[in-house]
Amino acid sequence: MKVVLAPDSFKESMSAAEAAAAMARGVRAVYADAECVEVPMADGGEGTAEALVDALGGQWREVATVDALGRPITARYGLTPDGLAVIEVAAAVGIGLIPPAEREVMASSSAGVADLVRDALDAGATHVIVGLGGSATTDGGAGLLAGLGAVWLDADGVALAAHPEALTRLDRVDLTGLDPRLERVEIELACDVTNPLLGPSGSAAVFGPQKGASPEQVPVLDGVLTRIADALVAAGRADVREVPGAGAAGGLGAAFLSLGGRRRRGVEVVAEAAGLARHVAGVDLVLTGEGSIDSQTLAGKTPAGVAEVAAASGAPVIAFAGRLGEGAEELVGNGFAAVVSITTGPCDLATALADGPANLERAVATALRLYRLGATR
Repeated sequence: MKVVLAPDSFKESMSAAEAAAAMARGVRAVYADAECVEVPMADGGEGTAEALVDALGGQWREVATVDALGRPITARYGLTPDGLAVIEVAAAVGIGLIPPAEREVMASSSAGVADLVRDALDAGATHVIVGLGGSATTDGGAGLLAGLGAVWLDADGVALAAHPEALTRLDRVDLTGLDPRLERVEIELACDVTNPLLGPSGSAAVFGPQKGASPEQVPVLDGVLTRIADALVAAGRADVREVPGAGAAGGLGAAFLSLGGRRRRGVEVVAEAAGLARHVAGVDLVLTGEGSIDSQTLAGKTPAGVAEVAAASGAPVIAFAGRLGEGAEELVGNGFAAVVSITTGPCDLATALADGPANLERAVATALRLYRLGATR
């Protein structure tokens, strides 16, 4: 019996690696001699770096950097032995690092992300996966690019700070000092956001209010993003403002795209990097899951991505979740043999989170007993 265990994290309850380990214990409670292949997964959001570091035997590197308001912090990213760096922008400029009362979107910058990228380049990275999401910024990646050597200038040629308040005076950008190593590194953007950079579906309009932007500031931010896009095009960069995902992470998507990055579905990037297709070849069963499963799961979430890869092997896929939401039943027959809740009855959230690993182990063991019963008939 060979089983691949490829869950995402169960949010505050357990990491993807902890979930995979709990699944393995559940499998071995029924099939003591089973070969369990643990492949922690993610979809480009929180936990992506951790999943790939665990799956690929990477190491964490800590970097002295700044948060979105320029305050000193330490952030980390993952680096694997073959030169793959996995960076989550939220590690440096995440909205979760700034209390709501302190959020100042007009003064926020993505400069902290540049420190992570530069450290990865210094460490010899040749391939960088960037998890976009959860940023406190709407600076179009101006801070990132400034930290990598770009200089933002006003009409008089005076250098501007790389945050929206200063960039309302932006006239042009000088990219001659951009780090030349960026030309030799592959950049993949793990992102399911498809918003363009500008307009009613753009970064400022859709995500700005979540970061503290007032109704009056939203059009100002959109104007700043327009200036940034215009300046980059004038400096010879591709016009990426309408590319899906350009509006992700406050426009960091656009900045990375202008550096030659390419956006892909987050779960596809992680599955490929983790070698999921290789692992599922010839297996008997694939188990996946995450904190919540509902009708939106089929729209690119980790379990759906795992099921797509597993389909080529013909192995049945069972998904586990802490919560089964509306439409979860739609997954059965659409790549999944079954969808299973790991909770056994009503309980408060704190208890559900604390008991998550034990509940997942028990749910897997129960599902595998039913699976064995069906297989022997």
